[in-house]
Amino acid sequence: MMAFEQILKKDWYSVLGADPSANMSDLKQKYQKLLLMYHPDKQSTDVPAGRLEECIQKFIEIDQAWKILGNEETKKEYDLQRHEDDLRNMGPVDAQVHLEEMSWNEDDHSFSLSCRCGGKYNVSKDEAEVVNLISCDTCSLIIELLHYS
Repeated sequence: MMAFEQILKKDWYSVLGADPSANMSDLKQKYQKLLLMYHPDKQSTDVPAGRLEECIQKFIEIDQAWKILGNEETKKEYDLQRHEDDLRNMGPVDAQVHLEEMSWNEDDHSFSLSCRCGGKYNVSKDEAEVVNLISCDTCSLIIELLHYS
């Protein structure tokens, strides 16, 4: 579990030199460019051993970034975790709510809950399975989503 947490904590977008809003095509282009630049077979034979080791480590890191960001499902999970980490850093949780306490909206397959400011906490059915924190769409309040075990 610790290794997985470290994978999520790493900024894989910065490894590729990409913006989190970059599309898949841009990510792939950056990945391929960096891969060629740091590939061990592409290094000059007179490169010092320490520099070659740095290139190999960077190559491995670039490959790991692509394994996460190059797959729509793992990218989505990573992005949700980044968003949740951003929320966690914004401030304290206002309330703890069980998913069952939220209203189900059949039209867009999402759950919602009214905030005390008049705004709404919204989470899609898919996101509800992986996120723990949800921000209000109007104010800065955050709720923690609890799941029954």
